[in-house]
Amino acid sequence: MTPTIEAKIGRARRVLVVEDELLIAMELESLLREDGYVVHGPVATIPRALARLDEILPDAALLDVNLNGRRSTPVAAALAARGIPFVLLTGYGRQQFTEPELRDARILSKPVSHQQLRQALAAMLVDPWPAGSRGPLTKR
Repeated sequence: MTPTIEAKIGRARRVLVVEDELLIAMELESLLREDGYVVHGPVATIPRALARLDEILPDAALLDVNLNGRRSTPVAAALAARGIPFVLLTGYGRQQFTEPELRDARILSKPVSHQQLRQALAAMLVDPWPAGSRGPLTKR
């Protein structure tokens, strides 16, 4: 059995899940809990995601790019402003992201495997703003 993230780093990490497709959200939540993460959400709308960020300070976030037909750019900006690393979950290619808040973000293409999710979160928690990224908006 694979050690949980809590066993590896000494405490459970908190992950905000922002996803509007119920089955995908449930699967992400299940995979994260299986790996020992504390899951906040899932939340399915931009206003709910922003409200949740006013309540909690997660260690990382999984962010669907398209929430009910709206681009999740305001949530990405709020995460970056708080220094919270995030990965975009999307069916789009990187060339579709022209917004500064999205274009340098880590991306996982849907459907996401458990292994891809595990690797992306581990990388994000070790190196929140990799070389070449624009990092948190507050540090630009």
